[in-house]
Amino acid sequence: MEQETTSVTVQGLLMQFLDRLEQERGCSPNTIRAYRVDLCQFFDFLISNGRISGYGADWQPDSIDPLIIRSYLAELFKAKRRSSIARKLSSLRSFFAFLEKLGLAKGNPAAEVSTPRLKKYVPIHLTVDQAFRLLGVPERDSVLGLRDAAILEILYSCGLRVSEVSGLDIDSVDFDGRIVRVLGKGNKERLVPIGRQAVKVLRQYLEASERLRQKNVSGTKRRPLFVNYKGGRLTPRSIARIIKKYALECGLSTEISPHAMRHTFATHMLDGGADLRAVQELLGHESLSTTQKYTHLTLDRLMEVYDKAHPRSE
Repeated sequence: MEQETTSVTVQGLLMQFLDRLEQERGCSPNTIRAYRVDLCQFFDFLISNGRISGYGADWQPDSIDPLIIRSYLAELFKAKRRSSIARKLSSLRSFFAFLEKLGLAKGNPAAEVSTPRLKKYVPIHLTVDQAFRLLGVPERDSVLGLRDAAILEILYSCGLRVSEVSGLDIDSVDFDGRIVRVLGKGNKERLVPIGRQAVKVLRQYLEASERLRQKNVSGTKRRPLFVNYKGGRLTPRSIARIIKKYALECGLSTEISPHAMRHTFATHMLDGGADLRAVQELLGHESLSTTQKYTHLTLDRLMEVYDKAHPRSE
């Protein structure tokens, strides 16, 4: 459906697109922020090359073609990693698909540009021994020590994203049923089992932190599960610092992060015989292909076992 374009500005289209991401696709604030940064960077490139005069200018569909997008990507290659460039191209494809639906573009010029070939990504993960060593580092004779122990336990037991851990409330955990209710990407809720050891430490932490929580009693009904020393909700950045601190204390790589704990959970589940689709559900992945990146790790282990055990493996 064609519609008048003379009154549609670059800024106006950007805001419409971001609103649609939030309202129709349920994207998280972090995802929307990433789209905004990607698109603004592209628009700034167009302004510097004279394709548009500014954010307040009317949108001119004919001003964008695959050639200018390739020029933009070539500029990015000077400073950005291939994975970042691939994400920015994906943002442009989504934006131009949105314009097509509005009748403001006759095609998707970004779809005609090839995605940069990415290097094979090997997720960082811990061995079982390393994971157990890390879980044993926090001193459990203080409130914050118990909190840190509980964070490590829930990351390893449930494989949650760091934002999901930060967003947990006390009533997100069914202690008797051993189930955690998680609000994931796109505000999609899922139920994840939690191990007995993690439940035990969580109970100890909640009992020990009662007085600390009274420091920050607000009008909201939500009661954060993990709090800082002032009683406020612990942020994802603070959780990442906690993980890195204990990783260093027990001699592990500085690259160990909450996401590495998520990778560890997935790898150990698959190593233990869990079905790939079950792990997909637990991780909250929309696509099975996202989960499949962990399978090569388990296949490597299987090949090692095979080579050692099978008489005709050589």
